[in-house]
Amino acid sequence: MFSATRIAAALALGCAAIGAQAHSVWMKPSSTVLSKADWVTVDAAVSNDMFFFNHRPLGLDKLVITAPDGSTVEPKNAHKGELRSVFDLKPEQAGTYQLAIVNSGVMGSYKDSAGQMKRLRGSADEIAKQIPADAKEVRVAESISRIETFVTMGKPSPLRLSGKGLELVPVTHPNDLVTGEEATFAFHVDGKPAADVEVVLVPDGKRYRDAVNEIKLKTDAQGQVKVKFPTAGMYWLDADVKDDKTSTPIAKERRLAYVATLEVLP
Repeated sequence: MFSATRIAAALALGCAAIGAQAHSVWMKPSSTVLSKADWVTVDAAVSNDMFFFNHRPLGLDKLVITAPDGSTVEPKNAHKGELRSVFDLKPEQAGTYQLAIVNSGVMGSYKDSAGQMKRLRGSADEIAKQIPADAKEVRVAESISRIETFVTMGKPSPLRLSGKGLELVPVTHPNDLVTGEEATFAFHVDGKPAADVEVVLVPDGKRYRDAVNEIKLKTDAQGQVKVKFPTAGMYWLDADVKDDKTSTPIAKERRLAYVATLEVLP
């Protein structure tokens, strides 16, 4: 299966290649729960190891920070380095701030008359013009990826959903996670519950242990999963869906990716 990680990484790096290298994409805040207005620094990267920046910075051009009242907040001190991007946020309103990077595009490939694999880049219209009449093994897919994390000052507030693509719908709030207590998350596609979605959770520190220690789940008929986190710390959540509900006729498949960073407290 073409994983959510690879979709999100390909789009985050501006790569249209369906066979892109598999990497993890993530945003990691220094704190997710605050008792008063204070600064939070967020690292963002595309990496080989979870939460360890060793490959490429994650682009911030499509970063949107949504305050509890629905207004948009500009990141402070944004910087793109060689291995990571970083920005600061100071929540001033009580409630939950949603930090999201949403990418969408069309990715494709084909073999020319000489049998050489060619990659397709651009919009749906541009890609249609790039495919020659004698092309073979044409593969075109529409992709939407969402990379998120959440920061709450004071009492958590409801999240705002777009109703587009694959989204996390909290039954348990993502800033109200505690070890040993059951948490419930729902996943929606285009605003509707999505059944049989594979969800993976990986705890921080993978670089320093032999086992991944991943938690594998699958959504039920209501699009929900339940989990008890065994240890405190940061967790990387990854989910993906494939369907044929494309917005352009040139693409025969739609690939939806969702990635989030969650903090679990003791």
